[in-house]
Amino acid sequence: MVNSLLLISLMIFSLSLFIGILSNFKAYQLKGFKLLGDSLNILGMLTLLVLILYLWITHKRPPLQTLGDTRLWYSLLLTMCGVVINYKLKISWPLWFCQGFALLFIMIDLFNQSAFETLLPPALLSIFFIPHVVVYIIAYAMLTCATFISAKNILFKNKRNQPLDIDEHGILIRSVDGIISMGYAFLTLGLLLGALWAKQAWGHYWTWDPKETWAFITWMIYLIYLHLRYFYYKKTKLAQLYLLGALMMLFICWFGVNYLPTASQSVHTY
Repeated sequence: MVNSLLLISLMIFSLSLFIGILSNFKAYQLKGFKLLGDSLNILGMLTLLVLILYLWITHKRPPLQTLGDTRLWYSLLLTMCGVVINYKLKISWPLWFCQGFALLFIMIDLFNQSAFETLLPPALLSIFFIPHVVVYIIAYAMLTCATFISAKNILFKNKRNQPLDIDEHGILIRSVDGIISMGYAFLTLGLLLGALWAKQAWGHYWTWDPKETWAFITWMIYLIYLHLRYFYYKKTKLAQLYLLGALMMLFICWFGVNYLPTASQSVHTY
């Protein structure tokens, strides 16, 4: 059932992405063509939601424990971010980036049969468990989406060969700053909830565990970005390049820590 729903969502998102990109070309701008792509995207999101609910019911625990679980939530929330950007700014390409990245994570889960575990460690039996993980995944999705928009500004030029953030009085770069600020707020909340959870589970708010250390490093990296934008607002290209590096550090914090030599010392490795 799990693999079937993953495969269905993979096919739906792929078709939605293909139709969405195709509808951008004048020859394919048919009436209702874009609507079909958007409808398929919503259907793909609903399929992921059904899969999450199915895992919740069959495993008798919130599907938030393993990397496989978090990849599902991330794929869903990242696509939702793309939909919101598409609706608010009337631009489709951030959604395409989000769909493409979601497809990658769905494929990882599809080919990883052991991605979903049923055993819940005692440390996860806490009221802070669900909000801590959900808040972090929301932050990751928002920060990723903002980085996609920023990367497009760097890599592509408009017809006048100017950076895209110059168009429409810098609406895109302001949007990036706004999304990063909201994502950072969720990141901060996740860090605080994690400290409360650690106190309840292990008796200490903070122990400089490898996962905690990388979470703090990631938090500081995005704090530096906010200060960079505040004090050097005109240096947009520097800030955009910085975001690419920040996203790599975020992914190290999320799943790269598990492959570091110090991972065996971490109480966050289940």
